[in-house]
Amino acid sequence: MSTKIVVVDEHKILREGLSTLIAKQPDMEVVGEATDGREALRLVDELMPDLILMDVTMPNLNGIEATRKIKSKNPEIEIIALSLHSDRRYVLGMIDAGASGYLLKECAFEELVRAINTVMSKKKYLSPGISDILIEEYVKKNTQDKPTIYSKLTPREREILQLIAEGKNTKEIAGYLFISVKTVETHRRHIKRKLRVDSVAELTKIAIKEGLTVL
Repeated sequence: MSTKIVVVDEHKILREGLSTLIAKQPDMEVVGEATDGREALRLVDELMPDLILMDVTMPNLNGIEATRKIKSKNPEIEIIALSLHSDRRYVLGMIDAGASGYLLKECAFEELVRAINTVMSKKKYLSPGISDILIEEYVKKNTQDKPTIYSKLTPREREILQLIAEGKNTKEIAGYLFISVKTVETHRRHIKRKLRVDSVAELTKIAIKEGLTVL
């Protein structure tokens, strides 16, 4: 039985390239492609894949938040992060959100196949060097416990913060999330209060620093 895979990446050429290569594997098939995390959520409900190859930094809804939402609803779906970034904030964000693997886009396709097979056998797979980041973080957690954006803000507030940082206005955010303008304004006030900032520029700076978006 083939492993059903959804490829999520904002770059069409990468999605198509991966899909073509995966199609050559006798026990794997790409059943769908998505350009961002929000589209990935819709595809998961429609296709129920076995595994998702998830880019980390995407507009509208980043890979970390998309992974968190997917895993909370469908814990049986495996997710492998496929990213340009080896920065600890992305690695830790994806692992904490529930990803079973983290690969750098520079890896050979053979490594990706190995990672898919490993994760589908219910084991973890990390690119060489990524495991060092996790060990480092484990040591740090035992010496200090600083609050992060993930402990300060709710998932909905993080979604809205990303959209604010990407230049969306209140009405546009309400449309994206299917909520009222008044609700968005309330969330915006709470975000500013929790992060102790007053301007969109400061919010944007925090969103970029914490890996919610890349501008």
